[in-house]
Amino acid sequence: MTVSIIRFGGSNCDRDAERALAHLDIDAEIVWHEDGLPADTSGIVLPGGFSYGDYLRAGAMAARSPIMAEVREAAADGTPVLGVCNGAQVGCESGLTDGVFTTNESARFQCEHVYLRVERDDTPWTAAYDEGDVIEIPIAHGEGRYEISEERLAELEDDDRVLFRYCDEDGEPSAEANPNGSKHNVAGILGDRETVAVLMPHPERATLPDVGPTDGQGVLRGFKSA
Repeated sequence: MTVSIIRFGGSNCDRDAERALAHLDIDAEIVWHEDGLPADTSGIVLPGGFSYGDYLRAGAMAARSPIMAEVREAAADGTPVLGVCNGAQVGCESGLTDGVFTTNESARFQCEHVYLRVERDDTPWTAAYDEGDVIEIPIAHGEGRYEISEERLAELEDDDRVLFRYCDEDGEPSAEANPNGSKHNVAGILGDRETVAVLMPHPERATLPDVGPTDGQGVLRGFKSA
């Protein structure tokens, strides 16, 4: 059984994801979107990058690739799906999760380390942490601001579908700790199933001990516990 990392035109974090998963002894392979999902797919990564140059809206064109119908079907059957950065944008645009990711409040591309507060610890993606833990993971995006109606966000919060929030080092969400202006400091959310998640920060870039912090390992270990 293998995690399929879907490569679209413009994906550039697919190899990072493959290397990070291999470090955690999780079998993974990069799959070109036109080839469809392999029969032995046990998990799916929608990686970061700039699919189709972010034309129209970030993730909008990739979300309409025929493979995304297969991804939605697999997700509905319980296959774990993780969307990261551009993959989070694709996930929202394709209906895997609610809301959208749009232009940062700064109107600039931002690449920096941020702190995230774990909002719940009973999902595959957060089972390695405790609720309230603060983890350090990098961001690299120009369209990472999470937007959704206040009414719909209240429903998601009532359903405990917010997975991570931007916070300071002490775990307090604030405008100062919010790098892109995301509503209610949301950094990651769940789909209808707890096996489907999207987040804007890059856990695969916080996995290998020889290149920096390893707080992202727990997110990727979700493919083992899902």
